[in-house]
Amino acid sequence: MASQTDRNSKTKSSAGLLALFGFILLVQGFGSAITEAGWDSSFGVSALLRKAGAPGWTDLVVGVVGCALLAAAARSRFVRKEL
Repeated sequence: MASQTDRNSKTKSSAGLLALFGFILLVQGFGSAITEAGWDSSFGVSALLRKAGAPGWTDLVVGVVGCALLAAAARSRFVRKEL
């Protein structure tokens, strides 16, 4: 019984971290793309990628990766509720 509780708490914490990183990348990617388009300025992860010479569409890739992480976190939460 204790091992089941430990496994559930580890799954909850990993899904929470996945959701957190997903949200951060979502905001960083799409937010930076919006600020770059509107105010010619970027921030966060996308700004570092641009300084490193990455093309402008990498902002959108970072945002899409954030969406994928959020979807994975939501899916793991949904599957866990069914069990």
